[in-house]
Amino acid sequence: MTAAVHGPVTPRSRGFTLLELLVAMFIAAIIFAMGYGSINQAVKNRVQLQEQQAKLSELQTAVRTIEQDFVQLAPRPIRQPVGSDFYPALMSSTTTQPVVALTRAGWSNPSGLQRPALQRVAYYFENGTLRREYWTVLDPTQSSQPVKRDLMTHLKSVSLRFYSQGLTWGTQWPLSPRADDYPSRPIAVEVTLETEDWGKVVRVIELPG
Repeated sequence: MTAAVHGPVTPRSRGFTLLELLVAMFIAAIIFAMGYGSINQAVKNRVQLQEQQAKLSELQTAVRTIEQDFVQLAPRPIRQPVGSDFYPALMSSTTTQPVVALTRAGWSNPSGLQRPALQRVAYYFENGTLRREYWTVLDPTQSSQPVKRDLMTHLKSVSLRFYSQGLTWGTQWPLSPRADDYPSRPIAVEVTLETEDWGKVVRVIELPG
């Protein structure tokens, strides 16, 4: 009799079943969806943060520009475009545009142009936008065109108050239309910008002299 020799028994290798593949694909899809949602939310948050930073920078620039104009206020009236009368060095009204107009000093002249160091500027508020305008001549005529620049958008309102020598607050300047009031200036100006994102932003500017 001969003995049968048996080698080691190796189990048969088998592949994944269809059910296992479907389960793996389902889990992978869930992980991908979660990852995509997180990335998409991060992108949205970044865009919103950039928009808020741009609006904040716009607000800071607007307040700084307004403050620089008022601090440089010069007591120099200007002729009306038709040349019949004068506009005050500082004029503001709650019922008409511009919101405020003033003559300021310290107009830099790096190119050495033949022009005065005084500048006439005005602020307009229209359709939620605060716009600054200035003229290249101090006494503009009807043909003079201003240089315009939008300072800030997404505004609800813009208001000013003036602290007079009589130690009272008023919403317009000059206090009276008399000619001898034209060179006068207030002690301080309160600027209120009502924004859509941060509510009311109030800045009190003390005027020199």
